Amino acid sequence: MDAGSLFAKNLKNVQFDDLPRKVVDETKKQILDILGVAIGGYSQRGAKELRELILDWGGKEESSVIGTSVKVPAPNAAHANATMAHCLDYDDVHEKAVMHSGVVIIPTCLAMAEYMGGFSGKDLISAVALGVDMMCRLALATTPGKSPVELGWHLTTLFGFLGVAGTAARILGLDEEGIVNAIGIGYHQSCGNGQTVKDGALTKRLGPGFAVKGGITSALLAEKGITGAHNALEGQWGLYNLYMRGDYGPNILIEDLGRRFEGMNVAIKPYPCCRGIHPAIDAALALKNEHGIKKEDIKEIVIYVTEAHYSLLCSPEDAKCNPRNPVDAQFSIPWGVATAIANNEVTLDDYTETAIKSDTIKEITKKMRIEIDNGLRRPDKMEPTRIEITTSEGRNYSKVVEHPLGSLERPMTLEDCSRKFRDCAKRLGDEKTNRVIEMVGRLDELSDVGELFPLLSFDE
Repeated sequence: MDAGSLFAKNLKNVQFDDLPRKVVDETKKQILDILGVAIGGYSQRGAKELRELILDWGGKEESSVIGTSVKVPAPNAAHANATMAHCLDYDDVHEKAVMHSGVVIIPTCLAMAEYMGGFSGKDLISAVALGVDMMCRLALATTPGKSPVELGWHLTTLFGFLGVAGTAARILGLDEEGIVNAIGIGYHQSCGNGQTVKDGALTKRLGPGFAVKGGITSALLAEKGITGAHNALEGQWGLYNLYMRGDYGPNILIEDLGRRFEGMNVAIKPYPCCRGIHPAIDAALALKNEHGIKKEDIKEIVIYVTEAHYSLLCSPEDAKCNPRNPVDAQFSIPWGVATAIANNEVTLDDYTETAIKSDTIKEITKKMRIEIDNGLRRPDKMEPTRIEITTSEGRNYSKVVEHPLGSLERPMTLEDCSRKFRDCAKRLGDEKTNRVIEMVGRLDELSDVGELFPLLSFDE
C-alpha cells in the first residue's frame, strides 16, 4: 500500500482527543507565530503585488485576506496569506527536515475553516497538527543521512502541494478515497526549486503560496469526484522514485503514524532569516558580549561552514556580503553575523531594502573570510557555524553554538512567541494584538474560530 493511503487514513481518523497535550500547546504557538509573520510580511515585495492581483480578481466571498476586511475564494485567500507569511523568512522550520511546515498548513487550515463555517478551535488544532506531521514526515524521508538541500528542490513548496491537499480534504470531510485522490492531484502539480535562492529571486517567497493554492484546489476537485494517482508517493513514477530516484526512507514516512507527531520537533525562529544562519548569529552575539568586542576593533572574521551551508548560505560570496536584495540577505550567513556584531541584535529592520545598503554592515563583511569545515556536519540536526574573530591587537576568539535559540534544546516559550508576535503585528494596535494572543491561547475552547478573523484586519 502506498504511504499516501496511510496518510489519508490518518488524516481521516485522528481526532482532537487523540492528540497529546504537548502537541496541542505547540500547535497553538505555531498558529500564533504564523499569524504574526503573515502580518509582518504584509507590505513586503511579492506579497503586496500578489495580494493586489488577488483582490483585483475578486470572486466569491469565502475566506479572509489577512490585513484586510476583504473575502475572496478560499484558495486565493490562503495563497495570499501563505505568501505574506513566508516573505520575511521568519516562519517556523523543522531543522532536520530542512522544511517549513506551518507556512503552508496553517494558512490552509485558517482559510478552509472560514470556508466551512462553524469550525471549532479543537478542529483547527487537529487539522494543523496532522498536516504539519505529514509535511515533516514527507521531508524527513527524503535522502536520509544526506542533506536534502543538495538535491536542489525547495521542499516546502514541493511537499506543500501534497500536504495541503490532504489537510484540506480532511477539513472538507472527504473519505479516505477522496483524500487519496486529493493527494494524487496535489502531486500532479508538485514543484519548487532552490535556484530562486541562488538568484536572489522574489519567487522564493511565492513558492509556499503556490503550493497552498494548488493543494486546496486539489481537495476541492477531489470533492467533485476527480481522481488523482493512488500511488503518488511510492509508485513506479511516484514522487520519491521520480523526484528522488528512489532515495528515501519508507519507515521514516510512516513509523508511529498517528501516535508520534513531528510538529513537536518544529522550531520557531527568533531571527527573521534562514534557520541555518541562527547558530552563526548566536555565536557572533556570544563572542561580542562575552569579550566586549567592538566592530571597529575587528581585524578579521573567519566563518567556518559545511559544504551544504556554503552552497545555500555563503555562495555566491559577493551577493551574500553585498546583498542585491533582501532575499540575498535572508539567506546569508555573512550578513547575519555582521548584523549581530554591528547592532547586538537581529530584527525585522535589518532585512529591508534600506538595511541592505548599510555601509556599516558592509564594512564588517569586507573583513570576512569563509572556509569549508565538514567536521561541522551533524547528520541528525542543524549544522552549526564556527566563528573566529581576530582583533587589531592580535587577540583571537572562537565560538560554536550547537543549540541556537528556538531549537528543541532551547525552545521559544509562549512568552517568547507573544513577544515576537507583538513585534510583527504592530499594525494591529495594542487592543487587537492582545485579543489575538489571548484567543489563540484558549483556541481549544472556541466553538467557532470565525471570531478570530476580524481581529486580523487593519485595512491600510
